[in-house]
Amino acid sequence: MTTSDQFRPNWTSAPGDTIADVLNERSISPDEFAELMEYSIDDVRDLLLGRATITISMARRLNQVLGASLEFWMSRDFYFREDVKRIHGGGQEWLRELPLADMIRFGWLNPRPHPTEELSSCLQFFKVADIPEWHLTYRGIHEMAVFRTSPSFDSRPASVAAWLRQGEIQAYDIECAPWDPVKFRESLPALRKFTRQKDPARFISQLQTVCSECGVAVVVVRSPNGCRASGATRFISPNKAILQLSFRYLTDDHFWFTFFHEAAHLLLHSETNLLSRVLGESGEWIIEGLEQRESPKEQEADKFAARTLIPPEFEQQLMTLSTDTRSIIRFARRIGVSPGIVVGQLQHRNRIGYSQFNRLKRRFEWDNYGPSIRERV
Repeated sequence: MTTSDQFRPNWTSAPGDTIADVLNERSISPDEFAELMEYSIDDVRDLLLGRATITISMARRLNQVLGASLEFWMSRDFYFREDVKRIHGGGQEWLRELPLADMIRFGWLNPRPHPTEELSSCLQFFKVADIPEWHLTYRGIHEMAVFRTSPSFDSRPASVAAWLRQGEIQAYDIECAPWDPVKFRESLPALRKFTRQKDPARFISQLQTVCSECGVAVVVVRSPNGCRASGATRFISPNKAILQLSFRYLTDDHFWFTFFHEAAHLLLHSETNLLSRVLGESGEWIIEGLEQRESPKEQEADKFAARTLIPPEFEQQLMTLSTDTRSIIRFARRIGVSPGIVVGQLQHRNRIGYSQFNRLKRRFEWDNYGPSIRERV
């Protein structure tokens, strides 16, 4: 029989399937297997699911723990990888563009897909039928990346698309009143007071509640590898907007400045989405980190955020403020914001250096392998 006549099924079996069969026969649990292999339970799960490539050292360890030769395990893994490439075809290149490891680690792809199911799982995540439809849906993000002139820009379009899509998924679960720009603008002074709170779980929840009453779904989504966006806004229906934040810099001054910057886009620049909203279609994303910083809209949003955090009536006091810790804390308390925000604005106005008084900023960190953010102590 010639090679072309050989049976080539549209499925494959990972080495982990063989390992699982052996473990079942010997009544060895995954936890016990992890101890025998001297691996973490997460590493063992990756091995059983076919996500971990079997290296020579791993094959040697499998030989010692389960038997079969080193050559068997290496060959088993090699042919499995070749079958995955054959089955996925051109999709393999697209999958390499995506931040797949982070999408799995952050729980965006749930349940965790088998390697042979990664393509279909990712298409389902993006809610597209195939890769051409994905490119059509997210072509605007790719164009932003291609034509951006800043040499510091290093976001990958596919990573930004994944981050945005996860924000959409989270936003759909937030019930909102109809979009009310007047009410949203009037709520900003109250939202500004949240800057003095320390616990992210508390102030993010309060932020989401107040904004949802104005037609804005606020979502905080951890940025995956290759995505350097800080925030984004978009109307996903005529009466509902997304305001998405990444908490990228993990300090209170950056978080709140980005929030009010994005709020400015919704209030000042939503006319760019007006036609889409009238037609009942989704508007275009305005993405902080991909937009040109010197563009008029970005400068206008920056000014709006700065004036919201430090109202005009306090501007002169800020510019003549004594640059010492006690004065900064007193001024922050007097105007009702966190000391970190005052420090950030003093730095932005070149009153102090960017390395000064950073200890007054609240710093945060992501929980390992989790979606929540907490204050760093």
